[in-house]
Amino acid sequence: MEIDWEPFRKIVESNQRFVLSSHVRPDADAIGSELGMLGMLEQLGKDVRIINPSALVSNRKFLDPNDRVRCLADSDVSDEDVLNTDVHIVLDTSAWGQLGQVGKLLKKSSAKKVVIDHHVSSDDLGAIEFKDSTSDSTGSLVFQLADVLEVSIVPEVATALFCAIATDTGWFRFPSTSSRTLRTVADLIDFGATPHLIYQQLYEQSSLPRVQLTARVLERVAVECEGKLAHTFVKWSDFVETKAHPSDTEDLVNECLKIAGTECAFIAVELQNKQVKFSFRSRVMRNVAEIAEQFGGGGHKQASGALLNAPLSDARDKVLDTFREALK
Repeated sequence: MEIDWEPFRKIVESNQRFVLSSHVRPDADAIGSELGMLGMLEQLGKDVRIINPSALVSNRKFLDPNDRVRCLADSDVSDEDVLNTDVHIVLDTSAWGQLGQVGKLLKKSSAKKVVIDHHVSSDDLGAIEFKDSTSDSTGSLVFQLADVLEVSIVPEVATALFCAIATDTGWFRFPSTSSRTLRTVADLIDFGATPHLIYQQLYEQSSLPRVQLTARVLERVAVECEGKLAHTFVKWSDFVETKAHPSDTEDLVNECLKIAGTECAFIAVELQNKQVKFSFRSRVMRNVAEIAEQFGGGGHKQASGALLNAPLSDARDKVLDTFREALK
């Protein structure tokens, strides 16, 4: 599915101030896409700010040495910083529920709104959408814009976009990986991305608390539905006792899919505000986005998520019942 980028090029040409935002708990595709977009727009002399609803987690800070990725909760970031712009670009999501407090400001903003995304699930954000649900990542879509905007890809942008694509394809293991994916990352290496250093920063900097939390999560893995479903959970007290951070649960759901015979998996993570964050994963034949959407979430067919306002045990029971019905 090819995107017609000409309307986007015209928006960039006719406007000067841009605010970039992504979803709560932004992953590497979100952060990499934002930083890639920022680098391209600044080459064109545009005024650009990145303001997200959630802070950047520690293992991605190497992508942002100049502290350009800001959070609405930062003491020196105000609502006006979000509202005072010509164009607001939302990357890697098109769902109100994923935009947190930034979304509330976006609803009353008079700025032109743009969405660049590759997810299936979608809300009407009142934006001009540039979406391709067949793309391996939002980072790959931003990569296309270098030619559209006639800008060069400097090493910092190459690193950000490589990180976006590599992580959202599971380091090129997921079915979304195509020959085009590999040609894109080959170009990014030529432009200055260094894969082994990026991998080290992302995956070989774990803290002892993260390792201890992982041990608890793996110990709780359960399998049911004749081995088709594997799941586990994290209580808020686990974070308190191990001194781990909620972001340390990232990718742990994938451990469940390593069990032979599994088709679907999920992890339930109790947050400090007592909401429960679910991450869903599946093999190719199962669409977990449909399950996520039943709980107000969304995402990809093989990787989705949702946030439930219920006690951990009740939330897990609701999700388990839904999976049991789907896997009959």
